[in-house]
Amino acid sequence: MTVSFSNATAQSDGLRVTVSAAVAGIDGNSALRLGGIVYDPSTGATIDDSARAELAGQRIQVEIPEEDGRYRVLVAVVDEGVAWLHHRGGDALEMDVAVSGGAARVTSLRNTTASTRAMERTGLILRRAFVYPFRVLWQHHSLIASMVRRDIHGRYRGSVAGLFWTVINPLLMMLTYSLVFGLILKQRWGPDPAHAGFMNFPLYFIAGMLPWLAFNEALGRSANAVLEHRTLVKRVLFPIEIVPVNVTLAGLVSEFFGALVFLAVLLAVRHSVPLSVMYLPAIIVPQILLTLGLSWFLAGLGVFLRDVGQFLAFFLTLLFFCTPICYPEPQSGVPEALKSFFRVNPIYVMVKAYRAVLLDGTPPNWTSLAWLTLVALAAFIFGFAWFYKSRKAFADVL
Repeated sequence: MTVSFSNATAQSDGLRVTVSAAVAGIDGNSALRLGGIVYDPSTGATIDDSARAELAGQRIQVEIPEEDGRYRVLVAVVDEGVAWLHHRGGDALEMDVAVSGGAARVTSLRNTTASTRAMERTGLILRRAFVYPFRVLWQHHSLIASMVRRDIHGRYRGSVAGLFWTVINPLLMMLTYSLVFGLILKQRWGPDPAHAGFMNFPLYFIAGMLPWLAFNEALGRSANAVLEHRTLVKRVLFPIEIVPVNVTLAGLVSEFFGALVFLAVLLAVRHSVPLSVMYLPAIIVPQILLTLGLSWFLAGLGVFLRDVGQFLAFFLTLLFFCTPICYPEPQSGVPEALKSFFRVNPIYVMVKAYRAVLLDGTPPNWTSLAWLTLVALAAFIFGFAWFYKSRKAFADVL
């Protein structure tokens, strides 16, 4: 059945909008009626879909909410208990309504087809995907900064060294690996194993550990991030989507201080820091996008599946040893499937890029970095979309 509208007009009276139109394509089915749906044009969320009128009258009255703002009204034919006919390819009337001071004003009225509505939905989905995550970060940047500061301070509250542990921890780690692998095991690998003596292995190892530490910390905490803030979900109007942002940035703070210690040691050992370090922001941006996207996804999933945190501990350990961080990438005797995994493993792409700009004095491999950026952007968009959709059920589960 193909339904179409013609000669459509709309008039407002207070908060009531009356729509009149000639309806064609009806086969005389007595169950068919005119229906009206009021929804939020920015999110697509339905506000009210109860308006009904007989087809014979060719007019319908729709009540608009009294709160000031912009609304969208869709008028279509509905087969009660079966379907709205515009979902089956029929036409519908769509109008924009602005409410101010308790009065509604119709700003536009148009006839829509199935194809035009599909294009609008696609545009809305794309706008949400690319705009919403960044808008959330911008709107709540002050709150995010406050939560990260509180997280870092709380981590070392009561200790004698306090915040100095953010420097002491990476320094102790570097000294430990230097002694074990450099002096005791006499590990030597890198483009020039003799260049830095026993410090060669620790430098390459720590350069690879820098991105891994931030990634591992964020993902390790993300599964329980919402569970730890369950009171905010239940009792307070709080942008819960910034909680995974908090754990991601907290991990980056730890990496930042580790990088400062690393550069100080590099300067002491090699007496210079390569200019290629200027390429580091080009690596950190996709690193943040990837980590944050996965953190959003795991934080949302962890609310419904409490075993995610336990599985992550095993998975991150496996991923660490499957990524050439504490050993050089094997060049021979390795199955081609494993070599292919190394090439597409986004973590190892980051590790190689860090080593290139921090130790080798060369820019990162731009092809691999482009691949990393595409994967990171996809994870960022999908992770936020999953979290945004699933958060509505958090209060019921928690």
